[in-house]
Amino acid sequence: MTPTTPNSEVLIRIQDTPNPNAWKFVVDRPVLLEGKATYSTPEEAYGNRLALDLLSLPGVKQVHFFENVITLTARFDVEPEDIQRDACAVIQTRMPVHDPSFGVKESKKASREHLSPELQQIEEILDRTIRPGLQSDGGDIEVVKFESNQLHVVYQGACGTCPSSTTGTLMAIEGILRDEFNPAIEVIPVN
Repeated sequence: MTPTTPNSEVLIRIQDTPNPNAWKFVVDRPVLLEGKATYSTPEEAYGNRLALDLLSLPGVKQVHFFENVITLTARFDVEPEDIQRDACAVIQTRMPVHDPSFGVKESKKASREHLSPELQQIEEILDRTIRPGLQSDGGDIEVVKFESNQLHVVYQGACGTCPSSTTGTLMAIEGILRDEFNPAIEVIPVN
């Protein structure tokens, strides 16, 4: 990657995702140094001007940051060209002053030390088998809870409103976890 200065133009590549209402904006610099961040309301984006301004665009429902990728999910009734043009303008003006360390609190490993051994094993399986594919499509999955062989998850980014997330993707996640963790596990998406 070419070094950039705060005033240099941000190089942006727009990519489609499997979700017809979500697009990835791949930029030439980090958006987030560690982890991921998903914003659905202005309150969640408070203090992060880039996320707040993107979320303020007409029709944008969610903003997801991961590494050097910004995924926007929009309402179904918006024009993709309008959202993409407006999002590029916001990214061009906000990225040069954006702090990619915003919100970084602790490493993934440290944040999982308090989890039960079962949840740690589930997270490791998801990290190895599921998350890379979801992240390459501009999304992710977060484990909410695990009890009575039921794993409650929340889809993030492009996966949040993707039609396949409640069918094929869900079946794939459940199949992998049944093979590698527990044949009786059930995966339940929550909003």
